[in-house]
Amino acid sequence: MKYARLTKEQFEELHQEFINFLASQSITADEWKQLKTEKPDVAEQELDVFSDLIWEGVLNKVKYLEHISPKQLMLFHISEAFMELIAIKVDNENIDITTDYGYKWLQQNLHDDAVNLYTSTKAITDDRNKDIFILIQQGSVITKGELYTYFRDLLSE
Repeated sequence: MKYARLTKEQFEELHQEFINFLASQSITADEWKQLKTEKPDVAEQELDVFSDLIWEGVLNKVKYLEHISPKQLMLFHISEAFMELIAIKVDNENIDITTDYGYKWLQQNLHDDAVNLYTSTKAITDDRNKDIFILIQQGSVITKGELYTYFRDLLSE
C-alpha cells in the first residue's frame, strides 16, 4: 500500500465509487461477499488498491496545505515542481494562535519581536503525492490557500 487505508466512514461516503471500482474489476456484489468470507486477504488487497486510487485522485489536486499549532503556522503552496512554505512562529507564552484572540493578535502584531517569519522553497521529489501525504500524516490539512495568499501578500508589501 502506498498511502493509508480509508477509514470505515470514508468507505461509507464513497460507497458508490467503491461499487464502481469493484465493477471495473468485474467483481459483482455476490462475488464481493464471497471474497470477504472465503478470501479475506484478497478482499483486503482490493480495499487497499481502492484506498490508494482515492488518495491519488485527492493528492493530485492539492495546491495548498496548512498546519496550525498553538505557536506555529505553516502554510504550503504546492506546484508540480516546487513546495513553497511560509512559516510563522510566535514566541509569546500568552498567545495561542489557534484561538480567535491569538490569531487576531498575530494579524495585528506581525512585526512584533515575538513573531518570526520564515519562507522557504524546495523542489518536489520524484513522488509529489507522497511528499504531500507525509505532510497530511503530520497534521496538515488541505485548503484553498486563503491563509497562504493572505500572508504571501502581506510579506510582499
